[in-house]
Amino acid sequence: MKVYVDADACPVKDIIISEATADQIPVVLVTSISHFSTVQQPAGVETVYVDTGAEAADYRIMRLVKKGDLLITQDYGLASLALGKGCIILHHMGFRYTNETIDQLLQSRYLSAMVRKSGKRTKGPKPFTNDDRKKFQELFKNTIAETKRSL
Repeated sequence: MKVYVDADACPVKDIIISEATADQIPVVLVTSISHFSTVQQPAGVETVYVDTGAEAADYRIMRLVKKGDLLITQDYGLASLALGKGCIILHHMGFRYTNETIDQLLQSRYLSAMVRKSGKRTKGPKPFTNDDRKKFQELFKNTIAETKRSL
């Protein structure tokens, strides 16, 4: 198992790196070249840079992930595709994407896009809080533990 992170706007990279490396699980951060950094990552963490195109990170992630890998993303479309490959997908707000919930999430995204296309405004995401960080950390730790037990 590897942990893949759609890393451009991921606010929990530090938690992912800390928890995964403590369990000796490799982490792959996939990010746009526009977020290039010379910061040295810990052992077991790889950064993959992609072009700045809208779905460049998504395409690379889909080429890399395999069944049983863990993916962190806030992109419902990417989550939907990765579910089809048998991946475990988590959102940084502390919930797991499932086959049962992904259709509703995609429908909601579509309806919001149609509202915006008609010239109206929609609410943006809620601010990310310390409680959200804790919720994600707990979910991430539990997911790793469950996955290790099932191996």
